[in-house]
Amino acid sequence: MSRYSVVEAKNNLSELIARARKGEEVVITRHGSPVVEIKPVQAAQRPPRRTPAETLAWLDSVRIKLAPGAADSATLVRQMRDEGY
Repeated sequence: MSRYSVVEAKNNLSELIARARKGEEVVITRHGSPVVEIKPVQAAQRPPRRTPAETLAWLDSVRIKLAPGAADSATLVRQMRDEGY
């Protein structure tokens, strides 16, 4: 366990956070007495969200389709660059 005064912690906060994230116990003291412990927050483990099939079908139905023979955006940007726009 590492102990740091408030002044030391203020001047080295980034380093203390990094140490705590690695699992080291970091305690901040005031006048020699421990007042705060820095420790990492445990993130909740959630299963990944899945997109329902009906949502994907709706997105496909409202998507704007390219007209036949239309250039994609990369081709259009190249043409504009070459023409000096």
